Amino acid sequence: MTQLNINVHHITRVEGHGNITVNTKDGKIEEITWAIPESPRFFEAMLRGLNYVDVTWIAPRICGICSIAHSTASIQATEAAFGVQLSEQAMLLRKLLYHAETLQSHVLHFYFLAAPDFLGVGSVFPLVNTHKEVVLRALRLKKLANDLADLIGGRKTHPMACIVGGFTKLPEISQLKIMQQRLAQAMDDLRETVKLFKGVKIPNFIRETEYIALKDPKEYAFISGDIASTDTSTA
Repeated sequence: MTQLNINVHHITRVEGHGNITVNTKDGKIEEITWAIPESPRFFEAMLRGLNYVDVTWIAPRICGICSIAHSTASIQATEAAFGVQLSEQAMLLRKLLYHAETLQSHVLHFYFLAAPDFLGVGSVFPLVNTHKEVVLRALRLKKLANDLADLIGGRKTHPMACIVGGFTKLPEISQLKIMQQRLAQAMDDLRETVKLFKGVKIPNFIRETEYIALKDPKEYAFISGDIASTDTSTA
């Protein structure tokens, strides 16, 4: 009887922290466990009793990758409590800012965290030698997303221009036109991204899972709609 126990602590290519434990017996896997070792940070407790203006700046610090999402959720909760209605312009800019973060996160996930596994290397750094154009494409898209977040939110992460009711400062029309051109020019890189990850071999792994997301009959929901579950129509 041969037993092998593998403990991998602090998985590096995930958006956060994780540990993996694998226990085998006679060449067969008996148990695989995934653990999130990050301790509670008590943001909910920190925010209690604060002025709502301060909450706007603190909530994004929950995460450096999805700070725009936390900022938006915090601001929208305050707006709902106060009955604040956004102008059409402010809502469009807020959605544009959110799309910047979506691109930031997807590029980080696809290229820097997942691609090394799919392309058979240990990290993104060896890709410079084996798939140089893939790395350059990733950097171009990441910079584009960062610049868009900076233009709308005032910073590349932890936005400072977002407040209850709108923004402290709006981008110039000339800046938006330049960004529009850059986004159009990035379409080739985005198509190549889809082509690359459509062609990789993904392990055949299926399990019963409940997925929860926003659902809006009028649009692909990011900051609107109701919370929906795959187990029930709405939650």
